[in-house]
Formats: sequence, C-alpha cells, structure tokens
Amino acid sequence: MTAFLDLPPLSRAQGTVSLPGSKSLSNRVLLLAALSSGETRVNRLLDCDDTRVMIDGLSQLGVVSERIGLGQDYIVHGVAGNFPVKEADLFLGNAGTAFRSLTAVLALSDGHYRLSGTSRMHERPIADLVDALRTLGAQITYLGALGYPPLQIDPPALSGEAAVSVRGNVSSQFLTGLLLAIPLLGREVNVLVEGELISKPYVNITLNLMRRFGVSAVNEGMHAFRVPAGSHYSSPGTIEIEGDASSASYFLAAGIIGGGPVRVEGVGSLSIQGDVRFAEALAQMGAVIEYEDHAIVARYGEALHGIDGDFNHIPDAAMTIAVLALFAQGESVLRNIGSWRVKETDRITAMATELRKVGALVEAGEDYLRITPPIHFIPATIDTYDDHRMAMCFSLVALAGVPIRINDPACVNKTFPDYFSVFSAITR
Repeated sequence: MTAFLDLPPLSRAQGTVSLPGSKSLSNRVLLLAALSSGETRVNRLLDCDDTRVMIDGLSQLGVVSERIGLGQDYIVHGVAGNFPVKEADLFLGNAGTAFRSLTAVLALSDGHYRLSGTSRMHERPIADLVDALRTLGAQITYLGALGYPPLQIDPPALSGEAAVSVRGNVSSQFLTGLLLAIPLLGREVNVLVEGELISKPYVNITLNLMRRFGVSAVNEGMHAFRVPAGSHYSSPGTIEIEGDASSASYFLAAGIIGGGPVRVEGVGSLSIQGDVRFAEALAQMGAVIEYEDHAIVARYGEALHGIDGDFNHIPDAAMTIAVLALFAQGESVLRNIGSWRVKETDRITAMATELRKVGALVEAGEDYLRITPPIHFIPATIDTYDDHRMAMCFSLVALAGVPIRINDPACVNKTFPDYFSVFSAITR
C-alpha cells in the first residue's frame, strides 16, 4: 500500500468502462438474501471493503455464503429471518450501509450483539434510528457517546406499536434500516417520516429490492410507509447486481472534461439507481449525453457552464459535480447537501479545502457549496480523509493538464479497488 499516487498531467479521456457492481444494491441484496427463506444466487456482487464487511458480519451471525468459481457470483443460504448465532461481536468498519441496516435487523432479532466500527463510524450519528427501534421495543445501549456507536443490542421486549417515526433529514439509511427490519415482526407497522426525507432515490432502491424478495411496502408519498402484516422475505432465485451508478459519475465526467466519448456500461435508462440522474446534471451543464438501456455515453459539448441546483437526491454523485464545476464557465452552487457532513468525512469541509488547493474560490455553508472555477489550475497534493469518493473525484483534476498527487489512494478499496487502473485505461 502506497502513501500517495502521482497522476501526470492528462489531456484526453476516451474509451469504454464496464462498471463494478453497485455497493448500494450489493449490501442490501446480501442482507435480504440472508433474511429470506431459500437460497439466492447473487450475480456480479461488488468486491470491495464494504461488501466484505457485510459478508463477514453475516457469516459471524451464521449465514453461509458460497462464492461460485473465481468470479463475483455467490450463493447465499437464507435463514428465514432467524440468525443461528445469538451472540456476536461485529466490527463493521466505516460501512454505513452495513452498520445501520444490521443495527435495525439485529435489534428486532433474539440475541446479544455488540456493533462497533472505525473511529469515524463512532462519530456518525445513529440516535434517530435507535430511538425509532426503541419505540418498537428494541433494547439498545450506547457503549460510548450518547447517540453514536458502538452499540450493545439485547433481545427486544416487543412493544406491539403499530407506528414508528424517524427523522428523514440526517440519513436515508435510518429509514432503509427500519424498512428492511420491520418484516421480521410479522405484523403491520407504519413508518412515519419526520421532516424532509433526503436521498429519496436510495429509499426507492430499498423498496424495489424488498419487492424482489417478496415484501411490498406501501409508499405514501415518501412521507409514510406501511409494511403489511404477514410480510416475510423469500428468495427470488437469482438476482443480478447492476453497475454502480455513483462510480459511473467519475468516468462520465472524465468523458466531458477529456473530450470523450466515454461509454459507461452497467447502468442506463433502465437502472433502478437514482444516481443515474447525475447524467441529467451533466446535460444541464452543456455536455452531450446519450442513453441506452444499460449504458450511458458522455462527451464534451460546445461549452461547459456552471450549474445552480438542489442535489439532495444524488448526494454521492454531487461530489463529482463539485469537481466538474472547476472546468465550467461561471459560478456553480450545490444546494441541500447537508448530509455530506455525516458521511465518511465531513465532505463539505473536505471538498472546500481541496478545491481551494487547485485554485478555486469556494464558499462553504452549512448545506451548500458555492464554487468559482480557477483562473489557472494549481498542481496540488490532495488529502482524501479516508474517503474513497474524495480520491476518485480529485483524480479528474489531472485532466486540466496539471500533475495531481492523491494521498492514501488505497481508500478507494471501500467501493472500487481497481479505480485507478480503470481510470488510467481511458486517459492519456
């Protein structure tokens, strides 16, 4: 593992990229397959730190997953909602999708579990999810600071409540965790969302996959959700993981900055991931975008201009918009991105700091960034804050024709271990 990676000045991006599987889909599917009755074949599972954390955690709980050959296809043997192991100490790294969903599921299971993670995970709030679970009878104890991991979970004293509420403006993963876990109760439960629900497309992914596994939760305008009585998960037999739409953003942006065309395979007009809407923002900025069912092609248009928009719906891909703003004419404003502050790092502060290093003027608010592109790009050493998306985003700056050093490049292992080799293959 190297301490840094030097990217040379780059002038062109062109070619085809086949995306790895989606992290959002992979971890949800792994958990749903584990909770189901029957065996599920999962094709094209993403191989990264976060999915390994989920596989290891499920294994400690007694769920058997078998890799088929040398590829990324797996057979997951479902436990029908009843984990065989009733006492476990799970270390879940900084994998938010694993930590939040397993917290909810284990809190409604019959066992004693300790959940911990990295120091950054212990700084990421979880009180809203814990409070909602306690309404249902969960027995959860904070082992450190109140409102934050690590957690001790003991068998619930189920309350019989028919409704539970959760705040929607901190992380959609809290709502996702509740929706995934409530079918374990076997009775009807209504989930009410307090305030604005952020990252709605990620909730739609959860609902879509739950339906694939036999549970149809009723969505009442993203303000309330109803899980019917008698719901239980059953295997769909085989499920295919589509490409990672968040990862697509880097290569689509490269196709624009570097002239293109860059064809990204694995997501397209039929994708169930909200981050494919990143391409809509690119078109608004002046890029040429072509959609196919399972691919998107991006190339430079006549000019690239700044954008002023609400990016609540695509918070991860919006980081790429912030870097693309460096190459646009005029100011860009990214609004309603307050959830960045509780991600792998405080992304608003981190992005503002690193954008300034390469010459941009940046105003950072509580939930927005205002970016004025540099008059001249400055070669820089980019700190990544143990955040995979910081490393991938700022690799694009090399396409300005300046050398860029990326500190801790191995942080991309969280979701895309081969990122830099794939990026290198389409640039020159």
